[in-house]
Amino acid sequence: MTTAHQGDGPPAVEGVGGSHEPHDVHEPHDVHDPHDPHGDPFLRTRFAVPARPVTFLRRARLAGHLDQALRTPLTMVNGSAGAGKTLLVADWAAELDELPVAWLTTDADGQDPGMFWAYLLQALRTSGVPLPEDVGFPADAHRVGAALPARLAAALSGRDRPVVVVLDEFDRVTAPEVAEQLDFLSRHSGPGLRLVLVTRTEPLLPLHRHRTAGELTEIRDAELAFTPEEAALLLEAHGLDLPPAAVLGVVRRTRGWAAGLRLCALAAGEAPDPEIYLKEFEADRSAIADFLLAEVLRRQDDGTQELLLRVSVLDRFGPGLANAVTGRADAEAVLARLHRCNAFVQHLGHGVYRLHPLFGEILRAHLRMRRPGLEPELHRRAAASLRRAGALPAALGHGAAADDWEFTAGALVDDLALGQFFTGPRSDTLAGLFARMGRQGTGPAAELVRAAGRLSRGELGGGLTHLRRARRRLRDHDGSTDPVGPAAARLSCAFLEALAARLAGAPDAAEDAARAAEALRDVVPVEPLDRHPELFALLLDHVGSTRLWAGDFKGARSALARVADLAPGAATALPREDALGRLALIDCLNGWLCRAERTAREALAETERFGLARPAGSGVERLVLAAVAVEREELGQAQALLDTAAESHPALRDPVLEAGRALTAARLHLARGEPGSAWKAVRTGVRADTESPWVRGETAVVAAAARLAEGRAQAAATLLSEVPRDQVACVVGAAWVQLAAGRPAAAVGLLDRAAPEGRAGPAVTVRAALVRARAADAAGDGAAARRHVERAVAEARPERLRRPFTEAGPWLRPYLTAGRPAPRAGRSRGTGPHGNPAPPPLLVEELSGRERDVLRRLALAMSTEEIAADLYVSVNTVKTHLKSAYRKLSVGRRNEAVRRARELDLL
Repeated sequence: MTTAHQGDGPPAVEGVGGSHEPHDVHEPHDVHDPHDPHGDPFLRTRFAVPARPVTFLRRARLAGHLDQALRTPLTMVNGSAGAGKTLLVADWAAELDELPVAWLTTDADGQDPGMFWAYLLQALRTSGVPLPEDVGFPADAHRVGAALPARLAAALSGRDRPVVVVLDEFDRVTAPEVAEQLDFLSRHSGPGLRLVLVTRTEPLLPLHRHRTAGELTEIRDAELAFTPEEAALLLEAHGLDLPPAAVLGVVRRTRGWAAGLRLCALAAGEAPDPEIYLKEFEADRSAIADFLLAEVLRRQDDGTQELLLRVSVLDRFGPGLANAVTGRADAEAVLARLHRCNAFVQHLGHGVYRLHPLFGEILRAHLRMRRPGLEPELHRRAAASLRRAGALPAALGHGAAADDWEFTAGALVDDLALGQFFTGPRSDTLAGLFARMGRQGTGPAAELVRAAGRLSRGELGGGLTHLRRARRRLRDHDGSTDPVGPAAARLSCAFLEALAARLAGAPDAAEDAARAAEALRDVVPVEPLDRHPELFALLLDHVGSTRLWAGDFKGARSALARVADLAPGAATALPREDALGRLALIDCLNGWLCRAERTAREALAETERFGLARPAGSGVERLVLAAVAVEREELGQAQALLDTAAESHPALRDPVLEAGRALTAARLHLARGEPGSAWKAVRTGVRADTESPWVRGETAVVAAAARLAEGRAQAAATLLSEVPRDQVACVVGAAWVQLAAGRPAAAVGLLDRAAPEGRAGPAVTVRAALVRARAADAAGDGAAARRHVERAVAEARPERLRRPFTEAGPWLRPYLTAGRPAPRAGRSRGTGPHGNPAPPPLLVEELSGRERDVLRRLALAMSTEEIAADLYVSVNTVKTHLKSAYRKLSVGRRNEAVRRARELDLL
């Protein structure tokens, strides 16, 4: 018979196993026969409670849970090797000063019924528990009669205080008879016995019955794992003072495994830099490897060892995948047994397993040593099995691990998943995975993947090079039985060609690519299209953007609206965000500011709600919001939005985005009185294969306004000749510049030909009305001028539009403050041309409810402090409301504000 060491680890490692010296053993009080049934002396070390090492950490949460063992007949501490089971129970038992503890470490070589009961009786006597003479003693090592457990149960049931019996390493007990007899003893000893089983496997006892009756205390592997806080204390006990991040890293790597933590601490204590060691140590070259190999792997049969080595290349796996990789058919039973035995095979539920991370590292190292060259083949088998099962991400990972890039690229293209390079939560993962491909792989799928990688980074030239190669290879493969589906590859090629056309500003090429893709939609299988809605969402977004560049606003809106109407999802978040942003841009260009603002904010929320990393979208919606802010004279907010709009996805930095950024920046400079900076913003233009009519017109208007502000009227007039006559917003902008240059007749002529009323939104029609008002004012027709101003104000108010009124100049102020032109000869302020009272002044922007509250109190001659106290707000808040009200009322003092508010019937 051999002597088994105590605890969960090798005796040589401090903190993993315990000491078994003779001084740890109590002398028996009533030993009738100091020999076992074979006549050999009892091994006293098997009755010793393991000693706790100086670095042992007492964990209060586990000790508290174990205290429940005194209230239930049966307790099971079930965990993997090195989980700290034995030392946990030993520490708890040592604190039971008033109760006898009979400790028995079982032995695999002597677990026949007779031998087991002989040792159990001797453990009781060693702990000081007196037993009646009639209990008896097994004479045969191989069997024991039913009388012995019955008499022992009767003796224990009569005790005033229970005896705690700890059976350590109970997983070594495999005889069903012993389990049945032990269960009988537990059930019939009453409160006189508290049985504690320390085991790596599920014991043969009927645990379900004990659970149902509430008679079982359980501590399992997950609870035995060290928390980061406990790990920090354990490392401190080994003299290691580490930052929380380092502690968390080693806990994650070891999964809180007690032996792993202690072995790491011992090794790190001898390293020059413990923190770096714990971060970079190689598990397969450490004491951890020795422990796991000795305690786990080598305790399995050869077939099970081979299965463990082969599944070590897998992250998570079910029996089917394990069978595919190992070439066997019994993985389900083997994995279930390994999990029950706590052999570092964890069951995650639903038939899915994984290896403990450190165990997996060690197994992979031994796989390379014992089966050189086999690992790539195992990855290929896993990749093929996972692809058949429809688990594309895992299949790609194993294909890349096998360096089989034809398979890996083919799987991605065949599944129509190329759009994941650009959108969804896996874009960064895919880019990193295929970055390892290098020049390997020469088929069309590999070239398509390379093209997608380049285009996803905004590298148009490199992307086009690989696209041309892919097209040539596809022509070579036409009519063949190539495993890469030709239809899927051609559809992926058309998708990338549409993106390339978008980046190049080539609308016709994008339309050709879209038609080719639509023709292939009915050819490719339906399932991959359903799995990857992002492919056609991106394709439509590309087409919509190129139509927008071409000035086909109606066609652009049709394509972009189809994308925006898709069901929300992480895969389509980016194209939906970009499509909404460009729909907002169309509204903004047409003068509908509030509608543009609502759509832009909806676009902003799209990628944020799915938590996609920035830059997730194009940022065009921020440009729209910045342009709206400029029109509302909120210049600080406009600048902030313009700054954030610089962050955009490289694959969406197309000419529309670049032109929008330049124009918005230029208009902001003009609003700040910086015509030189505005000119620079639009001077270089945007590179594209074809010219955009609206961009040409908007650029000409902004550039002309900048030149005019610098006093260069002739240069401004020359620039206006570039404005297309079919772009209504641009024509109105040109009329505005003509008016500012002192040519009202030319301005009105442009408006008459464009007829913006009914064709554009308020941001356009307000300017048109003010142009006509200024022309009428210059002609001396005050009544017509006032009618145009009134219409402009009415249209501007819902949109909170202020910039046109600021740009109009001083001629407009009399119409806004007194309702009539500035005083002329024979006309006094506040009267009409015939001395009649002037109509009430106009209000461009509505006052808020709180601003009206402040004005009402202002009319009562209350001070700022009194208003603040009356409204329960701060003095600074009142001042802010006053400043805003003064701006909206076009006044500068209190009494003027009150007078104008009364004229407008606001008080």
